[in-house]
Amino acid sequence: MDKALFTDASQRLEKALSYVSISEDAIEHLKYPKASLQVSIPVRMDDGSLKIFSGYRVRYDDSRGPTKGGVRYHPNVSLDEVTSLAFWMTFKCAVLNLPFGGAKGGITLNPKQLSKWELERLSRGYVDAIANFIGPNVDVLAPDVYTNEIIMGWMMDQYSTIQRQITPGVVTGKPVTIGGSLGRNTATATGAFYVIENIMSKFDRLPRETTVAIQGFGNAGAELAELLAKFDYKVVAVSDSQGGIYAKQGLDIPSIRRCKQFTKGMQAVYCQDTVCSIIEHKTLTNTELLTLDVDVLIPAALENQITAENADKVKAKFIFEVANGPITTAADRILEKMGVYVFPDILVNAGGVTVSYFEWVQNRNGLYWTLQEVNQRLKEKMMTETENIWQISQEFGVSLRTAAYIHGLNRLEEAINTKGTRNYYVNG
Repeated sequence: MDKALFTDASQRLEKALSYVSISEDAIEHLKYPKASLQVSIPVRMDDGSLKIFSGYRVRYDDSRGPTKGGVRYHPNVSLDEVTSLAFWMTFKCAVLNLPFGGAKGGITLNPKQLSKWELERLSRGYVDAIANFIGPNVDVLAPDVYTNEIIMGWMMDQYSTIQRQITPGVVTGKPVTIGGSLGRNTATATGAFYVIENIMSKFDRLPRETTVAIQGFGNAGAELAELLAKFDYKVVAVSDSQGGIYAKQGLDIPSIRRCKQFTKGMQAVYCQDTVCSIIEHKTLTNTELLTLDVDVLIPAALENQITAENADKVKAKFIFEVANGPITTAADRILEKMGVYVFPDILVNAGGVTVSYFEWVQNRNGLYWTLQEVNQRLKEKMMTETENIWQISQEFGVSLRTAAYIHGLNRLEEAINTKGTRNYYVNG
């Protein structure tokens, strides 16, 4: 297995370790995932043929509680990628002070090439293969890249069938009608928005004077773009997997979302009622979007988008990581020297797992909250931990990423050390 991605991910700890007094036991414990599972999933295709898909699930650490993490459907899914994502999720849950450890899963495929019936058979087959590896008190699934609430509903239903009992808590991000939480489908974007608002106010940046470019126009990226535009930020560029659009005067995000929904393409348009008119814009690649002269850059697609090869071309002053791992360690060092403020994924995109936690709590209690209650609890969580990480960054004079890892490490060590350390056994 190529371990390059996981090696890069684990290097994030190196700086943080020099600022915390952490036991050797905790360091050793966090070097390795607790359990990794690779499965083959046979699926009968619509044409009658049989196809085998590779699936993965990694539980990285459960020191603070059951593991928690999404399931992605993507051609690049591998054990290395899933392990890295589970590692990040471990720290994300610790940073937000959630009673969870980190996990991740995925299936290697292009889901756009499967019919809805094939996707359902694949999703249920995945749960069949990993059923003994998951559970509401062991490992909880959630949506990720190219998975959604319908797929989560299939997975929950399949697990309940296997267990012979309704078990909503095994999956979060499912439809509200079968135990999902209000606000979960927009939680990643809403949480990121709270972080951006908190940080921009520290720099006295007015929304109407702040230009924004967003790479990735999926669920999180599109929702965040609309939120920012609604609150007067000037969103000048967005992109999806096929490429992007740029308009110096700003984009009409709601119209673009409506247009994309019906045409499956990215066009800069202005829509009034049912009439849409194309407005002046430039087309650009995802790579070009990353180097636009904007105030705020938001990578909201996949990992490893800003690397040592293109980091020096970034012109944005602030980067908020809505995607997991969009910036490599080597790029981090370049951006830090350039004076770019990078706000890490383990804080910025943690709104999703936070509301997943709220959903899990509601499933266990059988009491469900209003959207206002969910968003208020989310705001309190995101604002509190953003402020904690900002203060650590100021105290130690370190990057926001290093500060986030310091914060997470302190919480993880407390949980790991309660089981006993070398000092306890040797010195009593």
